[in-house]
Amino acid sequence: MITPKFIVVAALLASTATFLGMRSDVDRVPSSLPLDRIPRQIDAWTSRDIALDPEVLQVLGDGRFLNRVYLEPPTAGSPEVPAGPVGLFIGYFPTQRTGQAIHSPQNCLPGAGWTFLSRNPITLTDDSGKKYDIGEYVITDGNIKQEVLYWYRSHGRSISSEYRAKFYMIADAMRYNRTDGALIRIITPMQPGETQQQIHNRAITFAKKLAPMLPGYIPD
Repeated sequence: MITPKFIVVAALLASTATFLGMRSDVDRVPSSLPLDRIPRQIDAWTSRDIALDPEVLQVLGDGRFLNRVYLEPPTAGSPEVPAGPVGLFIGYFPTQRTGQAIHSPQNCLPGAGWTFLSRNPITLTDDSGKKYDIGEYVITDGNIKQEVLYWYRSHGRSISSEYRAKFYMIADAMRYNRTDGALIRIITPMQPGETQQQIHNRAITFAKKLAPMLPGYIPD
């Protein structure tokens, strides 16, 4: 059954492709630091990079990617925010004019065998008081439950909706000759004995530390 939401998305994607195809301009891409220069240690979390499979890179397309796991020593945790692994994935596309596009977690996660238990837009407030519009998922594969935070970053904006991200891309292509954008995804699994609130708190705590660092690597 074709839903109104499907029609809106299809029309938006078609108009995006038509508009960008009609313009022969080369995107203006501000300079930025490589993603792998994001600090390998954030507070008590230390990290290791995880190489992406060639098949995954082929699906993702022509972009810049960071896939990293941050680990916190058990002594660094608290009852409210226990220690545990936090996965960080960032995909940054300097241009989306040539058919490259950010892949939504709503498509990628089910394709990898995960089922959504809940999904909500939430507001993240960092330690300086700045607010970020982000999405929150709880997912499971039948055995493991995980908390997922994600947002699109586009020219200084944080956006939880892929549809709004597309609209902004079209508007900014017209106004600024820019179609660059990024997806940031934070994921952490539930450990034995943990509650849903605890893994939520861990993801939020990490996101609050990460978000203010991003403008140097994903240009405003």
